[in-house]
Amino acid sequence: MSLTVDAMAQRYGKLPTEVLRDASTVDLIVFDVAVSYKNHQEKKSKGVVDTQDYSQEDLAARMDRVRNK
Repeated sequence: MSLTVDAMAQRYGKLPTEVLRDASTVDLIVFDVAVSYKNHQEKKSKGVVDTQDYSQEDLAARMDRVRNK
């Protein structure tokens, strides 16, 4: 949590206490999604494969299990 508050404060030019006082859950979600997407785009541009991503086969198998219940 402290790292998130620090990163948000740096990104938005605020003191950490201002972020803690004024930020909402929506702000945290938007920040997390934006940073995650930026990191994904940087990895993609470098040709780095994210090993935490699911394979198409795995996702298809999961969908099949859900649909066949």
